[in-house]
Amino acid sequence: MVTEPGPQLAPGRRDSGFTLIELLVAVMIFAMLATAGVALLRSSVDGQAAVRTHLDALADVQRGLATLDADLSQAVVRISRTDAGTLAPVFFGRAAQGDEPLMQFVRDGWANPGTLRRPSLQKVEYWWRDGRLERIGYAAVDGAPAPEPAVLFDDVTALTLRYRARNGAWLERWAPARPIDMPTAVEIALTRRNAAPLTLRFLVGTAMSQPPVDDAAAGGLADGQ
Repeated sequence: MVTEPGPQLAPGRRDSGFTLIELLVAVMIFAMLATAGVALLRSSVDGQAAVRTHLDALADVQRGLATLDADLSQAVVRISRTDAGTLAPVFFGRAAQGDEPLMQFVRDGWANPGTLRRPSLQKVEYWWRDGRLERIGYAAVDGAPAPEPAVLFDDVTALTLRYRARNGAWLERWAPARPIDMPTAVEIALTRRNAAPLTLRFLVGTAMSQPPVDDAAAGGLADGQ
């Protein structure tokens, strides 16, 4: 009986499969792709977080500006009383914070969604304390104690105000000879930490109904005058 010889492997031929070196190269390539994917995902998440933070900060600024505009645009000629019973002028304003508010005045149009038994007038004050621009809205125009303030802006590193008289002059302090005189506009220069400076100007609501400059006192007095 003659036995046929089996097929012989050609020189250099091997069984199908991967060598150890090929496996190591494949694992290294996979690790590089995975690392790149994780880095890309992290960059995307960080970018979304930065955009969200920026949008939140922008929304805070817009809410603060809307509050300032609503208050100043609806300011009215109304002398008020403090909780000690002393008379306060229609509008008081200074350039920077001290032991007095930055601004104090009475506004109309106080929202009353609960239809409470109260007037539409509200006395408001603005303070700059501990890096915060705060707003205080009193429950009554005359004689009410100050409630807890609401924070409009935090991380405020610099803040100055100016007040425009009817003759066009910008003054650093509004303390008119007549207690019923109001500025026609208010300028606020505000700087917050890690944010671009803001210079804002607001019209004061009853400016058009104020007496002409010839009949009124010369408006506010600037510091040092």
